[in-house]
Amino acid sequence: MDRLPFSLLLKPTSLRHYRVFVPISLCVFSFVLLANTTMAAEDALERKSSWQQPDANKMDQWLRQSLDALGILPAETDTASDQFMAALEADDADPLDAFVAASRAYMPVVEQLASLAESNLQQAGRQIDPSNPSYIDLESLPKPTRMSVRTWLSRELIRARLYDEALPAIAEVEPEFSIDPAATLFFRGVCYHALLKKEQALTDLRRLLENEKNCPIRFSRTAHLMVADIKPLKEDSLDEISRIMTDVTRRLDLGRTDERVKDQEQKIIDKLSKLIEKIEEQQQQQQQQQQQSSQGQGGNQDGQSSPMNESQIAGGGANGDVDRKNIEDRDGWGKLPPAERQQALQQISRDLPTHYREAIEAYFRKLATDGS
Repeated sequence: MDRLPFSLLLKPTSLRHYRVFVPISLCVFSFVLLANTTMAAEDALERKSSWQQPDANKMDQWLRQSLDALGILPAETDTASDQFMAALEADDADPLDAFVAASRAYMPVVEQLASLAESNLQQAGRQIDPSNPSYIDLESLPKPTRMSVRTWLSRELIRARLYDEALPAIAEVEPEFSIDPAATLFFRGVCYHALLKKEQALTDLRRLLENEKNCPIRFSRTAHLMVADIKPLKEDSLDEISRIMTDVTRRLDLGRTDERVKDQEQKIIDKLSKLIEKIEEQQQQQQQQQQQSSQGQGGNQDGQSSPMNESQIAGGGANGDVDRKNIEDRDGWGKLPPAERQQALQQISRDLPTHYREAIEAYFRKLATDGS
């Protein structure tokens, strides 16, 4: 076909087509630019997360590297890798369980720890103590294995409400070297939350939610609830006292009557006493203000006082100090006669939700029943 003369390209019809083509091109370009910008923004947000969940290949690589570092033969490494990958591909597979199962056959310290956890979980938790002979063997494992095994053991302890044993095991775990960093952050946050370590709990739970889309839903939803639950917690509040009571009840349910339990009980008594004194001081101040107001209204313009309209104690010259309660002897605490106990509870929990009063009542009833 002959090439069209240049003059024909400048006909009005051609110009109209050109005018239509340009806006369409601009729209397409703008759309592509916006899409690229959005993807870049999402990538930037993802990079801001301090941790990433490794995929199956990364987990398998860590397992192989750990076995190689321990001198395991290549054939046995292949067998462990095949077992691990097969477990991950199974329905509802848990990476930590799969990793420990594949490791224990080739790592005596992992086998010992896993076997002990099946028979005596508390004793297994004590293996993390630096004074325990097996601690050195555990610490000599390659880092990904050590971090993953610690997370696995801590998870089992936390599920059994053994938070005191779980915390030393998981406190120093670096999530980025665990095969399941989401589990590390989540269960450590649970442990801190249960032990009322507010700032540490918020740090781990918020860090977990940095990469929420890669978290199991059960982790992210529970983490949001725990953050909302512990964030308003204030020291010496009735809320804190109620939580300490719950912790003591947990320890008693586990059959513990050690110094830690006694310290927690004393802390409850001290905080309740402080709260009662605060209430009494407020009442004393209110009474003084009422008396001063009554005296001011009773005076006449000549500065002479007039008789009081109602019978009441005059004066009000006290300084407002309240005698401290002698609570050193705890015998009988929580064993007051029903009428006196109810009156004390009403004073403590006045203008507060009723579930706090119920928690205090249940706690003292528990102590009275157990003879604590």
